[in-house]
Amino acid sequence: MQYQQEISSYIDAHTQEMIEDIFALCRINSERMPAEEGKPYGDGPAEALAEALRIAASYGFAVKNYDNYVGTVDLGGGERQLDILAHLDVVPAGEGWQVTQPFSPVLKEGKLFGRGTADDKGPAVAALYALRCVKELGLPLKKSVRLILGCDEECGSSDIEHYYGIEKEAPMTFSPDADFPVTNIEKGRLPGTFDAEFAASEALPRLNSMEAGVKVNVVPGKAYAVVEGLDKAEMEKTAGEVRAETGIAFLLEPVSADGKAVKITAVGENAHAASPQTGNNALTGLLTYLLRLPLAPCPQLTALKNLLGLMPHGDVNGRAMGIALSDEISGELTLAFTMLKVTGSRLEGMFDSRCPVCATNENMLNVAKANMAAAGITLRNDSFTPPHHVDGNSHFVRTLLRVYEAYTGLKGECQSMGGGTYVHDLENGVAFGAAMPGADTRMHGADERAELSDLVTSAKIFAQAIMELCA
Repeated sequence: MQYQQEISSYIDAHTQEMIEDIFALCRINSERMPAEEGKPYGDGPAEALAEALRIAASYGFAVKNYDNYVGTVDLGGGERQLDILAHLDVVPAGEGWQVTQPFSPVLKEGKLFGRGTADDKGPAVAALYALRCVKELGLPLKKSVRLILGCDEECGSSDIEHYYGIEKEAPMTFSPDADFPVTNIEKGRLPGTFDAEFAASEALPRLNSMEAGVKVNVVPGKAYAVVEGLDKAEMEKTAGEVRAETGIAFLLEPVSADGKAVKITAVGENAHAASPQTGNNALTGLLTYLLRLPLAPCPQLTALKNLLGLMPHGDVNGRAMGIALSDEISGELTLAFTMLKVTGSRLEGMFDSRCPVCATNENMLNVAKANMAAAGITLRNDSFTPPHHVDGNSHFVRTLLRVYEAYTGLKGECQSMGGGTYVHDLENGVAFGAAMPGADTRMHGADERAELSDLVTSAKIFAQAIMELCA
């Protein structure tokens, strides 16, 4: 490919600078925070955006801040042909980090560790370096490219809604917020919200409370409950049995002076809700454990038994819910039970289902509502986000695949994903990188990491894609 050698040499020569810029962003805790005047997502995202635009401006780019919703970096003076959508916000740090602290990024054994290194600050900087490469090499562009840096991808993408209320979509858009080669199908999504009420009971032994989950799109790695009136030795024995079955560990800690109230901490492994099979759900593990304990029969216990019957531990495809669906182009439906709060008289929670192209109200949403209602639980949703599909034979997609093949030597082909990216609602948007196939990024989990070689190759691929699409 024309300019391939020049692009590769440039990115290789600037790798250390790229690492430093990634770390500068990853040191900032940019999870969504309470809104302030002029900062719709709080201090952290605004600080990360300011730093990213400062870095881009230092390389001579024209930058613009759209009210701290998004920022843009422009290259080329002609008609805009390509948008690259990346984000600077992150999910909460969570627990269980071992290699480093979440916002103290490090390079170790060829990997960048830290919250945001893979999702999505590392890829965002790789895209910035692609623009910098084309700019500083003086490669000719007939049309322009814009890097768009958002601040609310993890919490609903209201930033992009704000931006596209002002600006038009480019004819082509890709987001480096997934895996290579090209994801041209993103599953639909049902973030199910449900609740149930029941008569309180004072009978012992009993469950006083339970709470699990930090965000609907994160499989919880920990879950908590307080029980009263049980023999601790019996609790320990049951904990061992359930751990052997599920892999979930249980920590028991007395929380009352007489030792009759015990706090239970269930420890599993968190994961992105789009790929729940990669984690071990502490929430469903804890429910499994609680329902094995000799708690006094009561309406609360019946409700929890019904709930676990719909979403049992290890069922990540909605089979027990009756909504297991699949099709050839987008694969299987996934379902992750991610949030739950239980008191003596009420439960409320959420699950996150990623739905294949074949999913409809009739064969998915209505079935889930009916089966939950039969169990005494109300599913509040009346609609779900439909899937997104871009023609895999378009010039745009075929060009991206060709560039990917040229830089990796791997076969380029289209794929489907359960996660939703910024391009889900864009007419001609796909996900493109930045992780190579099979990379374990621990996205949304502890010890999130990105392969340095993947980010370097991504920057080269993005630069070549800019040249092929905009020259």
